[in-house]
Amino acid sequence: MERVDVAIVGGGPAGSSAAHAAATDGAEALVLEKGVPRADRDRLGPDSTDAAGILDYWVDIMGIHPDEFDDGVVQRELNRAEFRGPEESATLTSTGIDSSYDKFGYTFQRARFDDWLRDRAEDAGAEYRVGTSVRGVDTDLSAAPGDDDPRHTLELADGGTVGTDFVVLADGPQRTVTNRVLDEYLPADAQASERLASRTANHIAYQEYRRVPEEVFEDVNDAIVFWWGVMPGETAYPWVFPNADRVCRVGLTMPIGLDIGEVDASEYALLREDDESIPQGGEYIRRLLEWQYGDEYDIDEEFPVVEDAGKRNGTETYPISSTRPIDSPVDAGIAVAGGAMGTTSAFHEGGDHVAVRTGAIAGELAAEGDLAAYNRRWKEAIGDELVRNVTMADMVADYEPADWNRIIGAADAMLDAEAGGNLLSQPYRSGWESAKLLLGYKWNKRRVKKDYVGIDESEYVY
Repeated sequence: MERVDVAIVGGGPAGSSAAHAAATDGAEALVLEKGVPRADRDRLGPDSTDAAGILDYWVDIMGIHPDEFDDGVVQRELNRAEFRGPEESATLTSTGIDSSYDKFGYTFQRARFDDWLRDRAEDAGAEYRVGTSVRGVDTDLSAAPGDDDPRHTLELADGGTVGTDFVVLADGPQRTVTNRVLDEYLPADAQASERLASRTANHIAYQEYRRVPEEVFEDVNDAIVFWWGVMPGETAYPWVFPNADRVCRVGLTMPIGLDIGEVDASEYALLREDDESIPQGGEYIRRLLEWQYGDEYDIDEEFPVVEDAGKRNGTETYPISSTRPIDSPVDAGIAVAGGAMGTTSAFHEGGDHVAVRTGAIAGELAAEGDLAAYNRRWKEAIGDELVRNVTMADMVADYEPADWNRIIGAADAMLDAEAGGNLLSQPYRSGWESAKLLLGYKWNKRRVKKDYVGIDESEYVY
């Protein structure tokens, strides 16, 4: 049987960062990645589908400055985020969190980012096997690190096996391998495969790469734009992210399986009263573009889909984890990182920065021969970020269009009162509604901080 120090399931940001950290510290690290073809990638790689934007302080969480990237990874530097409701809007020019990066943020090409992370890990000595799927992980808890027999045996789809003392599960929000592995350490009535099932715990995202008119691109080339309260569903929203060459990623995220009968279609800008079901992603995008630009432009002619971009024909569909983060069964020598552990924000669905950070922590500790500190370390590194995200998601869970108008209007008043454009500063100068917004956020954050982990380390049984 082949034997390695650290086996990593998944070659996305978390897996590649784990491989880089482990190899840098002298461990023999092997990344097993099933591989997904893309129109804009020459080689097979991970399922690199993402809105792909990074805010200023996320640079420090991730621990990689964009100056380190190869050409073509960074697409646009950003100076603001625009939040638009059905009638109100607010523009954020500062996150209000100290950062070593002097811009508001940047957008990047996710496939090139993943390829850069892979190259960095391979340069450090890690091995990649792309086109190799993992069917399961068999564990012998009586084996200790360094024993002749490995603690874990990974069963591969091609019939091969890999023995290792440490496993990093980084297979993304679908958790194809992760759920089955975690089920072995959880009681029958609390299985991960049920609690983290993709149709109940995830959102679905869809985006199109559209080349937009010069005037439109000029308005958004240094901004990310979100619409809230224009489509139904908890934390459901469309967006526009600028890329290079007048290309924008126009996309949306929404819950899986939402029933049109549960909503009042007349309240939402992107629904029609004769809709018999929730629109598909492509129809939502068409309605958004017609709503925003249809009076001035022919959407078919002047907003064409860039067919050689994205995963396929200029489009991408992908799951996004909307769960709370989970601890790992570290006593079994297993760490779960990135989207597989639910670090993707439950509010804005960003997650590459925390995937990189958790993967790096897992790889470092595995190379040292002891994962015991992993659950504590990831909380120290990204706990504040995840608490913020869970708090916001909880606060807006039941919002309807009128609520979004109210909250965005309050945020806009706060921003007007604060010259620096920092959302949660000086609210009392901007009215009672703004004060309620800040007080509600602080109260909910204290509550969430006590209980924001979806599966606690204490639940695992060995």
